[in-house]
Amino acid sequence: MPKTRRGAGASQRVRVAEQRTGWQSGSVVDASPFSGEFLAIPDLVELFDISPGKVRRLIEERHLAAVRIDGVLRVPAEFVRDAQPLPALRGTLILLADAGYSEEEQVAWLLSDNDELRARPIDVLLSGNKSAVRRAAQSLF
Repeated sequence: MPKTRRGAGASQRVRVAEQRTGWQSGSVVDASPFSGEFLAIPDLVELFDISPGKVRRLIEERHLAAVRIDGVLRVPAEFVRDAQPLPALRGTLILLADAGYSEEEQVAWLLSDNDELRARPIDVLLSGNKSAVRRAAQSLF
């Protein structure tokens, strides 16, 4: 069952969901923010040269975030740099989880345009400005 959040962040999440999918009675993940390149667990095993269990642990410990696409757990390729998880990603994922975002919502938030940042949060993280992304994530509380 999806988590329900209260406060200013909840209205922003609803607005993003309405822009992407319109109103739905159940949990719907629109493929639009998930249109880039994604890596499956076996791809990450090969890239990181670690076991599948360690890749899953990276996801559980919020070093990476994954979504199921066509029944397969996948991580956006943009979350990986130099054969390791993007270092600035973990703190942002923790903030989004604390704001009540599900893993799918976290990935969608990172990959969708953000009015406050005037860019996608993942692009701002990749440019090295994690503090701006964290401020935007804090405003979701």
